Amino acid sequence: MKPINFFALVFFLWGVIWVLTLSEGTVRGIQQTYYGTISPFLKAGSAMDMKVRNFLEEIENSKDLGNQLRAVEEEYVKLRSIEGRLRELESENNELRRALQFKEKQRLNVIAARVIKRQPSTWWETAIIDRGQSSDIGAGVPIIAPGGLAGKVDIASEDTCSIILLTDERCQVSVQIVGTPEAGILHGGRGRYGEEPRLILRHLSREAAILPGMKVITTGKGGLFPSNLLVGTVKEYTPGPVEGVALVQPSVNFNELGVVFVIAHRPEEEEG
Repeated sequence: MKPINFFALVFFLWGVIWVLTLSEGTVRGIQQTYYGTISPFLKAGSAMDMKVRNFLEEIENSKDLGNQLRAVEEEYVKLRSIEGRLRELESENNELRRALQFKEKQRLNVIAARVIKRQPSTWWETAIIDRGQSSDIGAGVPIIAPGGLAGKVDIASEDTCSIILLTDERCQVSVQIVGTPEAGILHGGRGRYGEEPRLILRHLSREAAILPGMKVITTGKGGLFPSNLLVGTVKEYTPGPVEGVALVQPSVNFNELGVVFVIAHRPEEEEG
């Protein structure tokens, strides 16, 4: 045995014998001293452990609260979407009701159609409807909408049609001003998207007695558009050296052009 190991063993045995020879009171005192020394550290460790547990519980609670908030936000988004859809359906329902009332008042044989496409760049010029040759609709057929004349069919395909709106300068209509002998040719004035549509009535008398608010209707001349279709009301009249010119406010709301009606043919009593 090495000397170092021998002395370590002797020292250990001596320590054991010394402890065994101590009195019970001495041992208890040593224990009290020991626990008294480490007790503050144990309490501090316990308090720190409690704080850590509370902190972790708060984090867990905050996660639950975050999940609840996200669930509430998702539900709110769903409700807003449903509300928006209900408003759309209500608007469509009102539009269809107005269209039905308008159709019931007509003496014309018409086919209902819906505007399915419009471009901002040609907002006042053209539109696409969901009816075509399969519904016996061809080029040049008049289009009316709640309020009055809306335009005419330009190109007809199998299931859709491209229509020229009344507000396009290519759409020219023979009209007259109600309550006066004045008649002329009305056409659209190309405006920009977001601007008010313009209708221009030319070939009026140089100094006609035309006042704002007077109604403008179709004459039926030319055979394309039936007579007595409301076109709009006079907004402004300007006399000139050769002819008078009037600006006309359309009777159709072209900003909200939804349901329209294609005139299939003239009523029987007018055909004869």
